[in-house]
Amino acid sequence: MNLVPAGARPRHFAHPERRAVYSIAELMTDIALPNDANAAAVLAALGARSIVLIGMMGVGKSSIGRRLAGRLGIPFVDADAEIEKAAGMSIADIFAHRGEADFRSGEARVIARLLEGGPQVLAAGGGAFMNAGTREAIRAKGVSVWLKADLDVLLRRISKRRNERPLLQTGDPEGTLRALLIEREPVYAQADLTVYSRDVAHDSIVADIITALGAFLHESALTGVKSGP
Repeated sequence: MNLVPAGARPRHFAHPERRAVYSIAELMTDIALPNDANAAAVLAALGARSIVLIGMMGVGKSSIGRRLAGRLGIPFVDADAEIEKAAGMSIADIFAHRGEADFRSGEARVIARLLEGGPQVLAAGGGAFMNAGTREAIRAKGVSVWLKADLDVLLRRISKRRNERPLLQTGDPEGTLRALLIEREPVYAQADLTVYSRDVAHDSIVADIITALGAFLHESALTGVKSGP
């Protein structure tokens, strides 16, 4: 997890095999706010910003995002669904008939518009954060949370819905996914927070995100650093 201000020690959440992980109990000690009580504090500190979930296909941005929005009492918006609504066709059809470049251009415009509607939980498509302009817009209007998952977890999750993933319509979907991870993870790592998406109940990951947001917003307030309006 990348914390503001720059140079602060990175913290990653809830990956049991990484020694640098901060446990939830340690974070509660750090910020002296229990997770459930954190929801109201997170919402107050968030102001008009959006919580933007980023990460690869299959990490659970939509399903986890809906639960997170419910816990915080704010709207959930799926950027891909909004893109399909604006285009009048599915993402697969946009890729097939207009190409990826046209899709990415539309995606950037839609996300910039959606960021004006906070506070909300916004699930961004897997490639959205790769656009420098989109990253800057998210930085200005939101708090970004990278939902990170290991390759084997992603492969299990997307295996039943591979036909819905335009980028995986190749002869070697595993190799394609691996290459995408290599390309994208250094950019995803620029997100404000990193939370591991693993095979546990989604409510557990939601709790991790709320704790991470509480720590981030608390530390930002103490240091006077603010990522957005």
